[in-house]
Amino acid sequence: MEKDVFDWKKEKDTEDAESFQGEKRKIIQPTSLQDPKLEKLKEVLIDWINSTLKPEHIVVQSLEEDLYDGLVLHHMLSRLAGVHLSVEEIALSSAAQIHKLEATLEELDKRLGLKDAASIKWNVKLIHNKDLLATIHLLVAMVRCFQPDLDLPPNVKVEVIAMEVSSSGIKSNVQIEFLTEESDAAADSLNNSEGEDPIEQLLKLEAHKVNTVKKALLHFINQNMSTMGLQVADMDKQFADGVILLLLIGQLEGFYVPLYDFNLTPVNHSEMLQNVTLALDLLKDLGLHVNNVDPQDIISQDATATLKVLYALFKKHKAK
Repeated sequence: MEKDVFDWKKEKDTEDAESFQGEKRKIIQPTSLQDPKLEKLKEVLIDWINSTLKPEHIVVQSLEEDLYDGLVLHHMLSRLAGVHLSVEEIALSSAAQIHKLEATLEELDKRLGLKDAASIKWNVKLIHNKDLLATIHLLVAMVRCFQPDLDLPPNVKVEVIAMEVSSSGIKSNVQIEFLTEESDAAADSLNNSEGEDPIEQLLKLEAHKVNTVKKALLHFINQNMSTMGLQVADMDKQFADGVILLLLIGQLEGFYVPLYDFNLTPVNHSEMLQNVTLALDLLKDLGLHVNNVDPQDIISQDATATLKVLYALFKKHKAK
């Protein structure tokens, strides 16, 4: 009897090994699962999901147990990107869940700008198998794309066992996997600057860090302008005539700028100059002194000048 059980187990192990031929997997070491930084990252991601899906009355308690069936990711895609897929709302069978995940992840990868499959650290199989590492990588990428001003714990890394199954056996080695960058908060590099103007310091950094801060500013702007039915896509061009800048200042500070004080539809340089000058004067009155910015700089779409003004507003109101 014992021999039969042994033979059955041996056959099953062989079948399992064959089914995973050529597969590469990374498994988080048990010691890393207890890391307070990893726990904090999971907590921030869960809070972000729950605040995003609050209108849907969806509550997530576990990244491993609550995202594998595609329901939460489908709703996140809908809320964050306005994409509505023709898939089952509640997928009960494994096949239906995988189909839903395939459609959702395909659309998410497009929205995240990911074209090289080799660089993507998640897939349908990993998410459906409740792989924590893949799930966190996906959520961090979503945060960076859709809400880059969300403060993720910086420098979160875990020790993983990287395994590859082949016909000759299983190869494995221990690696360090980074989940967030050393300075993941969008404006960390700016807030820590001393002496030098923070925006001028920012522009000396790598392009991806500059873009991260720009995305954070854009998200902050649109978050506050949405109630007025306004959307900003190009910060340099759309702030050049001073109109949206004045409306943004009024929206943030809780006051109304009378229409007779500025030109709502400026048609020439003089009217644009009047608007931008008024905006910079309002900033001074509010105690926001923007160094070395002339109204003409904003009108001429000088990226550094525009970033300085917007960052001053961002820093003040994010601090609140």
